[in-house]
Amino acid sequence: MFDKILIANRGEIACRVIDTCRRMGVATVAVYSDADRAARHVAMADQAVHLGGPAPADSYLRGDAIIAAAKATGAHAIHPGYGFLSENPDFVDAVEAAGLVFIGPSAQAIRAMGLKDAAKALMEEAGVPVVPGYHGSDQDPARLAQAADQIGYPVLIKAVAGGGGKGMRQVDSPAKFPEALESAQSEARKAFGNADVLVEKYVQSPRHIEVQVFGDGTRAVHLFERDCSLQRRHQKVIEEAPAPGMTPQMRDAMGQAAVRAAEAIGYAGAGTIEFIVDGSDGLRPDRFWFMEMNTRLQVEHPVTEAITGIDLVEWQLRVASGESLPARQEDLTIRGHAFEARLYAEDVPAGFLPATGRLAHLHFPQGARIETGVRPGDSISPWYDPMIAKVVTHGATRAVALRALEQALVDTEVAGSVTNLDFLIALARHDGFRRGQVDTGLIARDLDTLIADSAPDARALVLGVVGLAGLADPAVRGGATLWQPLRRTVAWDGGQAVLEVLGPGVARVTLDRSHEVRWQGDRWWVDGDLCRERIVSHGAGVSVFGGRTVHLTALDPLARTGADDAGDGLTRSPMPGLVKAVHVTQGQQVAAGDRLVVLEAMKMEHSLTASRDGLVAEVLAAAGDQVEAGAPLIRLEAVDD
Repeated sequence: MFDKILIANRGEIACRVIDTCRRMGVATVAVYSDADRAARHVAMADQAVHLGGPAPADSYLRGDAIIAAAKATGAHAIHPGYGFLSENPDFVDAVEAAGLVFIGPSAQAIRAMGLKDAAKALMEEAGVPVVPGYHGSDQDPARLAQAADQIGYPVLIKAVAGGGGKGMRQVDSPAKFPEALESAQSEARKAFGNADVLVEKYVQSPRHIEVQVFGDGTRAVHLFERDCSLQRRHQKVIEEAPAPGMTPQMRDAMGQAAVRAAEAIGYAGAGTIEFIVDGSDGLRPDRFWFMEMNTRLQVEHPVTEAITGIDLVEWQLRVASGESLPARQEDLTIRGHAFEARLYAEDVPAGFLPATGRLAHLHFPQGARIETGVRPGDSISPWYDPMIAKVVTHGATRAVALRALEQALVDTEVAGSVTNLDFLIALARHDGFRRGQVDTGLIARDLDTLIADSAPDARALVLGVVGLAGLADPAVRGGATLWQPLRRTVAWDGGQAVLEVLGPGVARVTLDRSHEVRWQGDRWWVDGDLCRERIVSHGAGVSVFGGRTVHLTALDPLARTGADDAGDGLTRSPMPGLVKAVHVTQGQQVAAGDRLVVLEAMKMEHSLTASRDGLVAEVLAAAGDQVEAGAPLIRLEAVDD
């Protein structure tokens, strides 16, 4: 076993690897960028080495600097985590040339599966079913459009390199193909340095089911399946294991196919074979097809660990240090059910736009497994993925595990950035999801309902007003009738209310109508109903958790408000980012919905469109500009009739 390893990653996966290394007595070396000097993974490791600037290209993608850090600190091996250099075969070659061990598959195996088109051809040779599609080298747009016509719409354009939903576009008609192709290629070129794409048939009622495999270079086993069908923008939101509705015949067929795939390339370490499944007629052994192989540990690996009792990071270290597979296929069994929810800093109603911010308050519940790379007071950086944490629950049955997930999410508290917490709670309560009726289109179909379910209600706002007035503080609450004004206006960044203290333990809050608030100790009643919500004061204001989350920031009601931006015709940047392209010129007439600007942020491209018909009066940004959140980009004027 290794005495010391370097972890060539950051955030929650770096912390996750450190946890296992501590248990095994293996010393760890962290690496960090300028943006991560005070990060949690840096504090947890035994040593830490600075790499460079905040941009990944200046830090976490600098393979030479990472190898130099490993040699300088006496590390014997490098764990890549996921993302960054984890699936870069040239980095693997360089690690081994330096006399170090790469904790993962060989460069040859990564190359074999690194390009989706070549991987599919290899899988066909190994007897693994693949989705009908075009995987050729001719990347002429006319040839790709012809292939789409032959396959039949809808089709899916996918970057041949990389993953994570980048460079992927669903296209429903020939008219939309050219723009979708251009966008997918542009995003793929930026993310992976390779603009090539493939075109596949889009499977109706698709389910995304993947199989965890583990090999030692000679033989492989599978650790059963995970269902990752709950996705938005081709990125996973909630994963579970095992897959709902799975039959023994289907599990055996998928497991055997996954093992054949791994053994065909002499795979060593943890990997995932991803399948697309037609769930329109239940799970049938003749209705699944190979999509791709992720030659690394997956973000959602904790659900597999929960149902098998296996620490996959421990297995990675053991096999990389020279051991054979720690278990045979017949030794592996499924115990219960597990879920993982990905908690992100993102604005769901705005289209899941990534967000930044300082975590003024952060609390996770007992009883759930929490994978996180942040602490209270940390900032969500615009340079990296905005994941805050993964919330993982396990139970004897799917229903038990799902209820545990819902409760864990309800008990989670995050303030200082907008998050998808309420959206995750709404998903956990979704009737179809509860019944196991999942497919990759569920979120898109029910998005309006899911967002509406997470909108703040009057009771949460009332409790927020109580918090802003200071009544959540026991010292203030106890003496409210002695020194607090009997009537006062409470203003916040989204409105105002009138609060009146009527007597000991009772007040009235007037929003659109009046609400009675009573309290006794730490218990609250609004309009006669006992509240389960929690009022938390912090540096960014007041938050109400436990129901529909509300965050309020106090304002001075006498302060002069600034001009309302609504109606000024400005299209503003919704987040810090890079202006990738400007699609309009001054004097151009546009219609509502026309694409104005493409912004690149948090490793994704975001199209900003015209909110109304108008004339482009000013173009205030150019391609290549780095802009802050709220920066004006385009100004429209009304078109004279």
